Amino acid sequence: MSFESSNAGLEITTSREAPSLRVDAVDHSASEEWRRFVDGAEHAELYHDYRWRLLIEEVFGHECHYLVARDSSRAIRGLVPLVRLRSLLFGDFLVSVPYFNYGGILADSVAAERVLTDAVAARGRTLGVSHAELRHRVGRSLEWPARDDKVSMMLELPAGEEALLKSFGSKLRAQIKRPQKAGATCRSGAHELLDDFFAVFARNMRDLGTPVYPRRFFARILELFPGQARLFVVDLRGKPVAAGLVLQHRATLEIPWASSLREANQEGVNMLLYFAVLQHAIASGCRRFDFGRSTKDSGTYRFKQQWGAQPQQLCWHYWLSGDRELPKITPTNPKYRLAIALWKRLPLAAANWLGPQIVAKLP
Repeated sequence: MSFESSNAGLEITTSREAPSLRVDAVDHSASEEWRRFVDGAEHAELYHDYRWRLLIEEVFGHECHYLVARDSSRAIRGLVPLVRLRSLLFGDFLVSVPYFNYGGILADSVAAERVLTDAVAARGRTLGVSHAELRHRVGRSLEWPARDDKVSMMLELPAGEEALLKSFGSKLRAQIKRPQKAGATCRSGAHELLDDFFAVFARNMRDLGTPVYPRRFFARILELFPGQARLFVVDLRGKPVAAGLVLQHRATLEIPWASSLREANQEGVNMLLYFAVLQHAIASGCRRFDFGRSTKDSGTYRFKQQWGAQPQQLCWHYWLSGDRELPKITPTNPKYRLAIALWKRLPLAAANWLGPQIVAKLP
């Protein structure tokens, strides 16, 4: 394998049998070409969509490095979206992609995947970052070290709501009915529910000791992904007490963000929220529901498991500069324990003001 660096791009010849592949960084002028490749790729994730680059640049101002591997006819054979996060607190590194569970390399051949792997490492060395993190759903041929402590919890959906209810145990069905008996109801929509969604989400994040995303982050998602993004809000005694944002990609509905207020949890309002979302998934023709990322055997893992969700292994690969260790930018890292405890004590207005400035730097 030969590897040459030039101002125009990175040219990599894999073998006599494989075509010569060249890796280039692309800008917004290539967005339509990028979209066509993603749309035609069987294993494309929602977060390979070019619109996330627009959102990340506009809302957070991050530097993005979107790389494509081209063959001799200039056709795209693979791609990888990279976002650079820089801060004094958390360091300087690349992620594909931050804020979400999936991303990494998307390629139509092993040769293209390997070329892009080399290109990520080359870009990391050029930029002088500490590491690059590629968030893959399934195992790849990469020889890089990887984290395997996280799983996605996936539920295969039946064709109708009646079959869904029959698949639940009696205890789960009772938990769903409990908030309904207390008078809780659920609304779904888009921009008109944003204030109620954010009020619940921001307060819950503060209570968990986690910095909150800015409101405009969610507003921009709703704008860029009409028909795919939708909000759900559960009301109890005239006030919003639980809320979630869902995203649909092909036949899968995912819930990246869901929250409920502590004082309403005893009424089981989160159970009504998830049931309403599952109803929507089936009505929309989805075949799978993605409950999101969990640590194996954690409380959230068991909550999702009770709905029938099964673990799907996540494999996050790392290019590391020098002899560095795998990064540990997680809430479970002991070095962040004091900061989390202090954050929980902040007034909500202060947390909402400071949170977006910190969370932008978190992967």
